[in-house]
Amino acid sequence: MDLEQLKYPIGQFAMPEVFDERQEKIWISEIESLPNQIKKATEHLSEQELNQTYRPDGWTLRQVVHHIPDSHMNAYIRFKQAITEEIPVIRPYHEERWAETEEAKNGDIQMSIDLLVALHQRWVAFLKTLTIEDYQRKYIHPAQGKELTLANMLGMYAWHGKHHLTHITNTCGKG
Repeated sequence: MDLEQLKYPIGQFAMPEVFDERQEKIWISEIESLPNQIKKATEHLSEQELNQTYRPDGWTLRQVVHHIPDSHMNAYIRFKQAITEEIPVIRPYHEERWAETEEAKNGDIQMSIDLLVALHQRWVAFLKTLTIEDYQRKYIHPAQGKELTLANMLGMYAWHGKHHLTHITNTCGKG
């Protein structure tokens, strides 16, 4: 398998031309189901497996598990900002540095799985209150230098969860 396939085993995210209620429900459902999928994919992993990388010079599976709630917490906050402010400039974070913190490199993954369960429960409850028009609200990502819609963000984070779930399942032969 080549490096690009290891990095993006499900391909890169591409926003579909049409975003409607059907697509919204699919993506919310994917976000809602992710915590249980991560829990199931990791429940029997050994310490040795958790310390494997999913690609050369990549993160360990432990770091991937800790990264998901880190990333999705930021996404939840960005959603709230975009709904409560007019085209806010969001605050980027250095995900690669967060993955190098001690608890991300060596901590028990159960704490991040528990966090992911609670976070997604709250995030999905919030997402289900939004109208299709709300998803056209925008925020500015300074690192990308452009405005992005919440529709784009919803799809990107549904993809993000599947992307990292596949890293876990492919690495441990469960995919």
